[in-house]
Amino acid sequence: MIVGYCEGVRLLYAAKVRNGFVPQPRREVATRFKGLEIDTRPFANLPEKKRTQRALTKEEMKNCVWLKPKLVAQIEFTEWTPDGHLRHSKFVGLREDKAASEVVREIRPSKIA
Repeated sequence: MIVGYCEGVRLLYAAKVRNGFVPQPRREVATRFKGLEIDTRPFANLPEKKRTQRALTKEEMKNCVWLKPKLVAQIEFTEWTPDGHLRHSKFVGLREDKAASEVVREIRPSKIA
């Protein structure tokens, strides 16, 4: 699953999420994808240059099925990378309590030593 967040009116790529997709949630999510397919990528910052394994390149994008950005996923992760990607991301579930347009980049407070 490719996930992102809103920055103004733009949808920005955050991560390719693979972890957390055990069979039951995978089937449920696939069912929710039906009818949301579109022909063009909704992300403003794709494709990327292959600098890290988290990058999504033009070649990899050929295998993607793009969806209207209507669903909200809850994703656990350890931190944001310098490239603006999620590190060690894991799918937790879909959320019904939030509109996709409300999903913004999480700002965590700095740790004070």
